[in-house]
Amino acid sequence: MNDSENDRTIAWAVLGTGSIAATFAQDMELAGHARLTAVCSRTPDAANSFSQRFGGLRVVQDIDALAHDPEIDAVYIATPNTAHFDAAQRLLSAGKPVLIEKPMVTTAARARQIADLANEKQTFAMEALWTVFLPAVDHVRTLLADKTIGAITGVRAELAYVRPFDSKSRFFSKSLGGGSLFDLGTYPIALALALFGVPGSVTGRWRAAPTGVDMAADLRLGYDGFAAQISCGFDRNGGNRFVIEGETGSIVIDAPFLRASRVFVIRNRLIGWLATPSGSGRLSRLIGKLAARLPLPGLTVHTHGFAGNGLQFEIEAASKAILQGDRESRTMPLSASIAALGIIETVLAEPAS
Repeated sequence: MNDSENDRTIAWAVLGTGSIAATFAQDMELAGHARLTAVCSRTPDAANSFSQRFGGLRVVQDIDALAHDPEIDAVYIATPNTAHFDAAQRLLSAGKPVLIEKPMVTTAARARQIADLANEKQTFAMEALWTVFLPAVDHVRTLLADKTIGAITGVRAELAYVRPFDSKSRFFSKSLGGGSLFDLGTYPIALALALFGVPGSVTGRWRAAPTGVDMAADLRLGYDGFAAQISCGFDRNGGNRFVIEGETGSIVIDAPFLRASRVFVIRNRLIGWLATPSGSGRLSRLIGKLAARLPLPGLTVHTHGFAGNGLQFEIEAASKAILQGDRESRTMPLSASIAALGIIETVLAEPAS
C-alpha cells in the first residue's frame, strides 16, 4: 500500500444484527483501515437497537439502498446461511464489495456464480473464514514452509460442540442451511485447504439429525503422501485441535483451533500425548495447560494471543485488499470457498449412516 492508502479506511456496513454481526462490530475497533458506519436489517427495531449498541450507526432501510449508498464502501453479510446468495448477488450487481459470513453460500454451484459475478463486475468478494487469518495460523504456514517437522505424514482435526437437538434452531434447520458441516466442519476444511491446497480425493460419512441435516460427520481428504482426517459434530464436545504430523515431529494448533492462539511443536511422543490429550473434559484441559507451561523436553510452545474475538484480522485483510484494488483475497480466495463447498457436497451425497 502507498502512503495515501495507508491513511485511508473502508467504510463498512453490516447486513444483519445477530451474534456474529455483533462480534464483527466489536472487533472492527481493533482492525486497521476499517470503520463501521451503517447497519441494515429486515427488522427496523433490530437495526435501531444494533445502531445504539455500537455508537449510533446509520440505519439503512433495505438492501437496495445499501447497494447504492455512495457513503458505504463495503458490506459484511451476516444474514442466515440461505440468505447469503441473494444478498451477495444484489450487492455485487451494484458493484459493492462484500465480505460474506461462512459458509459463503450453501452449494458449490452458487459459490461459482458469486465468483463469476464478482469477476464480471470487477468487485471484491470474500468468505469471512476468520480462522485462516489468525497470527497463529500464519506462524504454522511459516513452520511448514521451513520444513520444521519434515515431510507431512498425516493430519487430524476435530471440531465438535454439543448442541441439544431443537428442530426450530438454525443449527438443525434445512431451510436455514443448518448442519454440523456448514457450522463447524467448514473450519477444519478451510484450514486444510489453506495449508495444503485442494485434496486429490474426498470420502466421508455423516449421521443425520431428525430434521435431516447432519448431526455429525467424518471425512478424509487425500493428499500426495498423506491424508487429513477431519470430524465435526453437534453430538459431543471434542478435543478441537488441529494436528499436523511429520517425519520428525508434529505441529499442534491447540484447542479451540478455530480461535487459534497457541501452537505446539512436538518432537517427543510422550510429551505429545501430554500436550494433546484425547477428550475435552476437565482433566484433559488441565493436562494440556500444564504441558504448555512446564519446560518439557521436546516441546516448544508458541503463543499468539490477541485482543477481541479474532475477526479483526479478516476485517483488516479485506479492507487492505479493497484499498489495493484486489478482486479477491490471496489468503482466502474464492476458489477455496468453492472447493470447500464441493467437499461438503461430496460427503453429504453419501447416504446417512
